[in-house]
Parts: sequence; C-alpha cells; structure tokens
Amino acid sequence: QVQLHESGGGSVQAGGSLRLSCTSSEYIDSTYCLGWFRQAPGKEREVVATRDSDTAGTTRYAESVKGRFTISQDNAKNTLYLQMNSLKPEDSAMYYCAAERNCVGDYFLQNGAVFGDWGQGTQVTVSS
Repeated sequence: QVQLHESGGGSVQAGGSLRLSCTSSEYIDSTYCLGWFRQAPGKEREVVATRDSDTAGTTRYAESVKGRFTISQDNAKNTLYLQMNSLKPEDSAMYYCAAERNCVGDYFLQNGAVFGDWGQGTQVTVSS
C-alpha cells in the first residue's frame, strides 16, 4: 500500500491558477493508474483526471475541466501533479489523489471505485 500526500491547495480568485502535488511514499512504476478526484460539500465525489503510469501515459479528463486542467507525473520525484488554470467557483472542493496497481477496465468511469490508495486531500477554494 502506498502513502499519498497532497499539497498545493489554497484560495484563489476566479480565473486564477493552482498546481496540486501528490507525493508518493514509493516509486510509482508502470503498473499503476493514478487519479485526481474532488468532492464539494453536499456533493458526491467526482473524477477530475486520470493517468496511466505506463509508457503510453494515457490521460483522461472530466468534461468540466478539459482544456483547463492538466495531469502529469514526475517519476524522479514520485509525484503526481494537477495543473489547474482558469479556475471557476464551481471548481471549489477538496481534491484527492489516488493510486492503484493493475487497473483493469474503463476505470475512469468508475469514479474512483478501483483505487485503493488515497491521500488526505487538499482544499481548493475559488472565489468569484
């Protein structure tokens, strides 16, 4: 089981940017799938972006963040990133990173159900 720790959250005005980081206690090899999720008060958790750690590095994004958010990975630092640009008030939520080995199927559509390792979350607040 890998330990994950998010950082980089904060309060910004609409249109601003933040970069979230998720540092792993272990090396994330090519068998992992990774993801960013968010949950706002009173709402269900939703997927933001996912990434395969294999050489293809396939990424997928929720429609609501496409073109604004970018998921990336630095293996040398055991870190997953989420660059968030053009932030909107509706992006306000607790953001969580997650990891799992050997994900199968279309895990992007399973809203985090396949992920066994989760961080504690970092809060993002966007004001209008």
